[in-house]
Formats: sequence, C-alpha cells, structure tokens
Amino acid sequence: MLNLIGREKELFTADIIGNEYELSEIVSSSSFLVIGGAGSIGQAVTKEIFKRNPRKLHVVDISENNLVELVRDIRSSFGYISGEFKTFALDIGSTVFDAFIKSDGKYDYVLNLSALKHVRSEKDPFTLMRMIDVNVFNTDKTLLQAIENNTKKYFCVSTDKAANPVNMMGASKRIMEMFLMRRSQDINLSTARFANVAFSDGSLLHGFNQRIQKKQPIVAPLDIKRYFVVPKESGELCLMSTIFGENRDVFFPKLSENLHLITFAQIAEKYLENLGYEPVIVATEDEARAKVHELSQQKKWPCLFTTSDTTGEKDFEEFFTNNETLDMQRFNNLGIIKNELHVEDDKLKMFEDTISGMRKNGAWQKTDIVNLFNEMIPNFNHKETGKYLDAKM
Repeated sequence: MLNLIGREKELFTADIIGNEYELSEIVSSSSFLVIGGAGSIGQAVTKEIFKRNPRKLHVVDISENNLVELVRDIRSSFGYISGEFKTFALDIGSTVFDAFIKSDGKYDYVLNLSALKHVRSEKDPFTLMRMIDVNVFNTDKTLLQAIENNTKKYFCVSTDKAANPVNMMGASKRIMEMFLMRRSQDINLSTARFANVAFSDGSLLHGFNQRIQKKQPIVAPLDIKRYFVVPKESGELCLMSTIFGENRDVFFPKLSENLHLITFAQIAEKYLENLGYEPVIVATEDEARAKVHELSQQKKWPCLFTTSDTTGEKDFEEFFTNNETLDMQRFNNLGIIKNELHVEDDKLKMFEDTISGMRKNGAWQKTDIVNLFNEMIPNFNHKETGKYLDAKM
C-alpha cells in the first residue's frame, strides 16, 4: 500500500522501536475501551493494543458487520491473548451504552475513535446535527463517564481539518477540542491530528476498490493534494498519543521526505498500474461509463480527472496553526502541540443552549448551524459553493 501513496518506508518505525519496551509494559498491564473500534482507524489501533497483550480490551462500535470482520482479522493475524477481549455492537449515544458503562466501566484507558468524518456530511441540516451529536456531544458524554469511573487517560481522535477549518466537519472537530479542553481539568487527555488514512472505509481511495470490483470508472480530483498515512500508521499514532501524551497534547506526523503531498489523480494512476491496468483519461461521466466494459477487456481503465468545485474542500492541509506551541524534539517523526489550559465556558454553554433550542423547536436550517459555528470559531472560513460530492460520480 505504501507504494500507492508514493512512499517506501513507514513513518513511525523509529519511534515505535525506540519506545517499544515501555509501550508493551504499559499496555500489557492495562485495560482498554476502544469506542468506534470497528472503523478503519479504530481497527488499526485495536490491533496495536491487542498484539501487546492487554489485561482487558473491550471494543464498541455501532457496526455489527465491521466488528465481526475485526474479530476475524485479529484471530487470523494474532490469535489470542491471556487477557479479556470482547466486542459490543452498541450506539454510544444510547441508554444501552450507558447501561454497559454502568455495569463495568473500569478502564485505565478510553480511546474514542467514533466520528462522522466526511466533508459531504454537511450537505443537509439533519446529517449536520448528527455530526454535532457524534463528534461533540457523544465525546463529552463519554468523557464524563470516564471521569466518573476514574479512568487514567482519555484519548480522542481529531483531524488535520480542525486546524483553520474551512468545512463543517473540521469545525465540529475544532469545537470538540474546545469541549476536551474543559474536561482536561478533571482527567488527563490527549488527541491526534493526522492525514487522510489511505483506503480507509468510505474514502475515495477505498472507492477505487469498489469501482474495480463493480466494473465502474475511476473518478478523482486533479487539483486536491493531501498527505496520507496507511492504517497501521494511524493506529500507531493514536496509541503513542494515548500512552505517552501529556494532558492536552495533540500528536501529529512530522512532515519529512517520507510524508509529502500527492494528488488523488496520481494515486489513481498508481493504483491502476499496480493492478496491471493502463489509465485512460476521458472527458465526461457519460464517456467514462460507456467505455469501462470495452477498456477493461484490454487491461485499460477509464479515468475522469476533474478540478474540484464542491463545498468544504480545503486548498491545502496543515496539522497546526501559527499560534500553537510545538514540541518537535521528543520524538523522531511525531510532533506535539502543547496546549495550556484555556476554557471558554461562555461559548460552550452558548453552543449547548443553542443546539438544545434547535432540537426543542424541531426545525433548523443549515445556515443556523453555520452561523453558530462562526460564533464558536473566530475566522471560520466556511467555503459554500452550493455543490456537494453526492452530485458527482
């Protein structure tokens, strides 16, 4: 997979090897709850924990099917551990999850990987409200439960898109970070911002696999460049932040010759060539659909590469802002944002009250939520083009 994103080496090998003894000692003597553990990043971090033989590892996810695959994957790759390993198909926003936590809830480490992660989720006011539930309020709820149960450390995944956000997904994660700051007075917590996870569930690159299987064209933007990590690296980054992060630390991958920007179109071409297909550039969606059967029989594949004009696309990616304090010395390839305690209680209460009011009214518009996000985040540069990814092939 590394060659498909233009790399030969994994990013964090030196940091993992250099800290493996302490990492394994801590994991093997600790208990873990992984929330959202059946998503791509959740599965990756679950496997990183599992292979270091924890005393207890519980995994919760709303997707029953993905949990089944996670267990099959772990059994096939690693086998078994002496500690307790269980999975639970639960919605963390439900009272059933609350009962689950009440029945035990004793974990040294709680890792929250649940999220609505797609920029396209901002297309309507109802999915947007669910994004707020999942990314903000469910995070705060599970934080409070961890505090009540004397959890040693809480980890929550953020995103590079939270740094100077231009879309609602990135902004929701930035607001989540503000809620984390408030709870950091009562529990040690850390987080991570990182690049796109290559071939993660629902991603454009994962879609390449689906298009090949279904004999459909490959479509990708020409002008969007992104940093990519592979799933294993995402799991390592999350675990390193969980175990070694100090209170309010945000871990991120350092930029280096091994981590560089690459376009989706470049990856598409590498992906097809890796499968033995020659990419053939076409001009329209209709042409792409019409030619896929004929070209695939010739070991060629139609590719429609276009410029991006959809809402929420950021021109460039960044892991930190100019006013954040960095520690670039502690690890070889991991940087750390060091945050002092700064709680904006008035803003957090205003956000909670406003969302609560919208729910009670039983109706709200996207503009209401955008305006609220603008109040929460100074200089929130939301890019609204009126076009969304669901309207494209």
